Amino acid sequence: MAKLLPAQEAARIYHTNYVRNARAVGVMWGTLTICFSVLVMALFIQPYWIGDSVNTPQAGYFGLFSYCVGNVLSSELICKGGPLDFSSIPSRAFKTAMFFVALAMFLIIGSIVCFSLFFVCNTATVYKICAWMQLAAATGLMIGCLVYPDGWDSSEVRRMCGEQTGKYTLGHCTVRWAFMLAILSIGDALILSFLAFVLGYRQDKLLPDDYKADGKGGCRRGLLLFRAPSPASFAHSGLQQPGDLDLQQHQMPCTLGQGHFLEALDSGVAAASEA
Repeated sequence: MAKLLPAQEAARIYHTNYVRNARAVGVMWGTLTICFSVLVMALFIQPYWIGDSVNTPQAGYFGLFSYCVGNVLSSELICKGGPLDFSSIPSRAFKTAMFFVALAMFLIIGSIVCFSLFFVCNTATVYKICAWMQLAAATGLMIGCLVYPDGWDSSEVRRMCGEQTGKYTLGHCTVRWAFMLAILSIGDALILSFLAFVLGYRQDKLLPDDYKADGKGGCRRGLLLFRAPSPASFAHSGLQQPGDLDLQQHQMPCTLGQGHFLEALDSGVAAASEA
């Protein structure tokens, strides 16, 4: 007859599975968020949203706030514009697009700053805060990409791209890599936001029903009601129910983080074994 595993050992198996799933997906999401923030900052700074081609009258390129246009006489590029020099931005639409892309950039950076809240706040709550911030960043990027072509009819753009240039019509110019990446970044932000929502709403579901807090995954009066694993849980996990385990409810202090909850879980199983 196979030796029965004690209740505390079974709880450690659940503990390992919980940490393996939650931390692996969370680390992946956090790493992708950091990489995405670098990408958005590059999109905001780089002036390569639209540019010249072999058929344009002059060489040059435009970004959100800065641009360079070639001189007809010397063929040198004359660069203008800055994020704080609004008077040098050639179009009001460019100013609006710059505002929304900058808003998206600060929201993504803010979601990274919120990583520090994992040490003091409920994990699911932090995931949801970051998810809403990333969803708002995706909206800002979308508005910026939609508004930016409305400024292509400005005199500076027409001087480089030709007289056929108008709103949402580039004439002889071409779309550069920064604008294309900005469009793709909308999907990236939506994916990160969706993943953060899933992580937030699945925190309690990563554990079996026997280990969940009373109610909808929350705390009641500062206490967490713990019930020792039922025979069905042991059968589902491939383990056998120890016969000397008294299935009772035990109360433990309700803490905030995943690690504290799992420590309390082990303590509850130990208390159930001693009962």
